[in-house]
Amino acid sequence: MHSVQPLLGLSWLTPVHPNQLFTARSYKYRRFPILGYSQLLLDSKTPTMRASLLSLAGVASLAFSGLGLAADAEEWKTRSVYQVMIDRYARTDGSIDHECEAHEFCGGTWRGLINKLDYIQDMGFTAIQISPINKNMEEHTAVGDPYHGYWTTDLYALNDKFGTEKDFKDLVAELKKRDIYLMADVVVNHMAQKFDNKPPPKIDYSKFNPFNDEKYFHPYCNVTEKGWLNATEYQDCWLYPYGVALADLDTRNEFVIKEMNSWIKGLVSNYSIDGLRIDAAKHVNDEFLPGFVKSSGVFAWGEVLTGETEDFCRYQTLDLLPGMPNYLDYYKLVDGFNGGSFEKLAQIKKQAINNCNDTFALGTFVENHDMPRFANKNSDMAIAKNAMTYVILNDGVPTVYQGQEQHFNGFETPHNREPLWQSGYDKESPLYKLTATLNKVRNHIIKLDKDYVNTASEILKANSNYFCTKKGSYGSQIVFCITNNSSKGGKHPLIVGGFQADQKVVEVLTCQSNQAGMSGTIEMKMNNGVPKVYVPADALKDSGICEQTTAEEFRDDTSGAGVTGAATGLLAAAVAGWAFMFLA
Repeated sequence: MHSVQPLLGLSWLTPVHPNQLFTARSYKYRRFPILGYSQLLLDSKTPTMRASLLSLAGVASLAFSGLGLAADAEEWKTRSVYQVMIDRYARTDGSIDHECEAHEFCGGTWRGLINKLDYIQDMGFTAIQISPINKNMEEHTAVGDPYHGYWTTDLYALNDKFGTEKDFKDLVAELKKRDIYLMADVVVNHMAQKFDNKPPPKIDYSKFNPFNDEKYFHPYCNVTEKGWLNATEYQDCWLYPYGVALADLDTRNEFVIKEMNSWIKGLVSNYSIDGLRIDAAKHVNDEFLPGFVKSSGVFAWGEVLTGETEDFCRYQTLDLLPGMPNYLDYYKLVDGFNGGSFEKLAQIKKQAINNCNDTFALGTFVENHDMPRFANKNSDMAIAKNAMTYVILNDGVPTVYQGQEQHFNGFETPHNREPLWQSGYDKESPLYKLTATLNKVRNHIIKLDKDYVNTASEILKANSNYFCTKKGSYGSQIVFCITNNSSKGGKHPLIVGGFQADQKVVEVLTCQSNQAGMSGTIEMKMNNGVPKVYVPADALKDSGICEQTTAEEFRDDTSGAGVTGAATGLLAAAVAGWAFMFLA
């Protein structure tokens, strides 16, 4: 049995193997956040309760009709997302030597983020996802401070730990200036209060705004071990309380529904928010979600933490959510790099295509603020490069969690939330340079091929050690191969297709040229466990990518030098005035 532990921050349950995800003892819910903010005046008139809620089908039919007014799914598919935890990204004074206790406030601010946006933009990211912005509880608890922003007490006030309203508005303005989309993390499942660990929690509901009465919350109950298989229980009971009581909102209550929908509409409108991440979406009743997304008027991801295809994809097939962070890929990808096989990754991808409505609207990731760092399980730099390559070039929206590009290796919460300033914002680190190259290539190809983001990858090879795909139309396709062979993996020629006969191609991580044979295949010279990424040579014209090439050959590349040529191309592009081409 997997025990429950009083981990600091938002993660409370010990990790379990994804193959056990849908068993009672191993349901992988790991966070309990909340969010929100709007300056709209609170409507004091409680609406008359209807006899019953709209049926799920009725709600779904109305689901996303308002998305065209702002950044919609099609626009988000062209973006690449960098996830920021405000308290751990940058301090206002720009200091990089400030010590940080993992479970306490460390001083990151919205102003600090503004001052360090170049760091994100220079990697080629065209969107950021930020942690919650609204007021949290003030107390220090048995599981630390609310540095993460998820323990909301007031939807209608900003979190002054992160700065002033002017600071936040200045952040939004600067993002718009740079054409970087803003995704706000929001939680509608609960509100938070300090807990003495003596159940049932003694909640002073009057401290919550706007839900200042017990009648807006579900009666206290703790999710039982078998309850993780029972939707009524895991949606209506309080998620495991330790140090903080997460009072579970009754999102079937007419006032709660109306207030939440009004609030999110105001939040998006007042601050020009481009997208949402709905935390703990699986723990809110189904009927609530489509109306909430529709009220926002923007694209939304909802967190559905499961590795089971049917349980995951139903959120799209029932029109509950436009998209979700792709946990299906996540578990198989991590396994594939840690003793598993990429065959299972290929299988889950096919299952997702057959069961989900739109896999291109899913967010691809190998790290976030809830899961152990990828490098915690495997510190090999070559393996990290392969993982990053998959995240950026896979179907769906690339999502990189701050610090991944610096090879951070923290374990569970809060140790996977290291302050980024510890890295010195090093733009010469191997993964930073690799990420910049991969984003530049992806952004360039999207410009050339309007159908690229909605073209399913063709799996060319999937076995114990290699995973290769072709994505995009011939002439502007990207063919990449990743491997779980480590940096000590040696030299391995690999015959891979995905090209046209006699097509000249460039391996963009080393700026080496190659040419396909009559059958449309090339011999990839896999070396030292690093990934390979090929693009037709003609597609790179006027891109600033690999302006000088050499013939492909085996070369030692264990330190990150494999992106030197492409990085030089980036510099040349900047000189030529193309530095911001990927922001269009």
